[in-house]
Amino acid sequence: MSECEKHEFENTLALHTAPTLLGVKCANLVSVSQSERTVRSYVESCAESAAAHGVRMKILCRCRERTLVYVYHEKLLSAWLSRADVGNFLSDHGYTADMSFEEKLSLLTARMSCGSFPHEIGAFLGYPIEDIRGFIENQGRNCLLCGCWKVYGNVEAARRTFNIYGRCRDILCDRLNKGLDMFQALKISKEELS
Repeated sequence: MSECEKHEFENTLALHTAPTLLGVKCANLVSVSQSERTVRSYVESCAESAAAHGVRMKILCRCRERTLVYVYHEKLLSAWLSRADVGNFLSDHGYTADMSFEEKLSLLTARMSCGSFPHEIGAFLGYPIEDIRGFIENQGRNCLLCGCWKVYGNVEAARRTFNIYGRCRDILCDRLNKGLDMFQALKISKEELS
């Protein structure tokens, strides 16, 4: 991967996955225009640095000219998926309680297809279960608020969360624009996110 490609990819990651990279959100999904080979090269080359920040990246699928990358904070995602409400929701979609974390991610990956996402993707992105259920029941219509996801439940809590996610994005993108690489930029104190 050239330096230009790396810079472009890191900016895309910062724009779309900053809350996860900064340990505020359990996971994000980003669609990138680089070839799967280029993306895979970056993901492999930065695996150790990412892991030092608790972050993992997984290529979920390749559709047409885009590669879909799942970026997750391992501890946060594991804790989220172990919640009773999330587990109950996932069990409605074929995920069993005895499945390991890796098995759940493998099943999600297997269910991904070009242009279509399984409904349970929202649970793997840390969306409130009431909003995922509302999205399914309303077929994506009639939401109360549309931001990082479509909100059908607690609008005020969602607004606060959207603002925090926006702050994460602004801080991380600003640091990259100042010339830091992704992993230098991730050294941000919690006070800066307040």
